[in-house]
Amino acid sequence: MSAPITLRFAKTVIVDCESVILVPEIAVQEAGYIKTFTVKDNAHAKHEYHALAQMAYFQFQDGELEIMEIDAPLAITSGADVTEITGGMVLYRDTAGSFHVLVHALQNRKKLLEAAYRYCTRWVRLDI
Repeated sequence: MSAPITLRFAKTVIVDCESVILVPEIAVQEAGYIKTFTVKDNAHAKHEYHALAQMAYFQFQDGELEIMEIDAPLAITSGADVTEITGGMVLYRDTAGSFHVLVHALQNRKKLLEAAYRYCTRWVRLDI
């Protein structure tokens, strides 16, 4: 297992993250800015990321995706690495297996979800 992953925004701290996809606002134009984090075995993590992105994208299309809107910078800490964004989206699965989505206010949710889904789909297909 890798180092614990923590999400922080405003006065909220989420410490039970197992897998995280960070989709900064710039990822709509350039997918290379998308970052992934996991506490699982990295060899199989890309399938987890693909499942998260696909589930979020399809639930959004069906009007079933619950999204928590945030209005503060978001920091992701994984081991000694800290990444902060002021605009974008985070998809994550907690250690209990529940799926969550956070998005900054005024962001194009559909475009961010599409960017994450395309990125993760291409990543998985590279190994097939």
